Amino acid sequence: MTDEQNGEYGESPVYEPAANCTPSEHPTEPRVHEPAGTHAPSEYPTGPRWGRKAVALVGVALVLAWQGYVAVSGVREGVFPSPVEVGRALVRDRSLLLSSAGTTLSEILLGYGVAIVVGIALATAVSSSRLLERAIYPWLVVSQMVPIPALAPVVVLWTGFDIRPKLIVIALVTFFPIAVNTIDGLRATDSELVGLLRTLGAGRWQILRIAHLPTALPYLFSGLRVSAAFAVIAAVFAEWVGSTSGLGVLILDYGNQTATPDVFATVVVLAAIGVALFAAVGIVERLAIPWWQPGE
Repeated sequence: MTDEQNGEYGESPVYEPAANCTPSEHPTEPRVHEPAGTHAPSEYPTGPRWGRKAVALVGVALVLAWQGYVAVSGVREGVFPSPVEVGRALVRDRSLLLSSAGTTLSEILLGYGVAIVVGIALATAVSSSRLLERAIYPWLVVSQMVPIPALAPVVVLWTGFDIRPKLIVIALVTFFPIAVNTIDGLRATDSELVGLLRTLGAGRWQILRIAHLPTALPYLFSGLRVSAAFAVIAAVFAEWVGSTSGLGVLILDYGNQTATPDVFATVVVLAAIGVALFAAVGIVERLAIPWWQPGE
């Protein structure tokens, strides 16, 4: 065996015994292979279970720090309530909080659904034509330059005090991340794959289904997660300017009464809705695209 064969690709040379040598007389010692799974363990624990434990520990630490600060500083309950007072408000107002949460959650889900449909439709249109991209994309950006709290009263005047202005406000706030991320995903499709499908006679919809859609789905779900957080904020804005029920209205009522623990309790319910919606998007993502495992 030549030197080029031994070292050209950086591999260790393999020695073969001469024809007149017995295995016991071979000058090299046998190689010892480590069994699989004997690598040194990671220095830090990882995995979903440890991640959940870390989140729980950080949450407990924050609550304890919050309670300790209130106890040591002596701040008044009306200015900054303790976690204990917030918990009591949650129990005391549970019936009103649950009914108001149902109203707000229905608005969020409906407005979020409208945003998904509009965002995907706009992304598909923009990605299908350079002319449409130049005509529509700048207006997508402009739509986010308008302050929604200032626009919400105008929307109420146009549509009335029913559910329509709330859905419009939520959709205006949440459609943009969905549209932009989906556009980026459709643009990320392998051009060689698209060319191959066209060579095989695939039509526009077949190319969209086979090539563009699998590539764009991870981007789409990334936008859906961002929009899930924005939807809760948008619902509160919408209820502040044109509603008689909902968690946003409760915040205004409790604030006028200087019932700060009750305000914090309402915020906790809103945060729980946002976390639940975010987690639901993650579950749907794992079911829809199980082959996509970010971070692995």
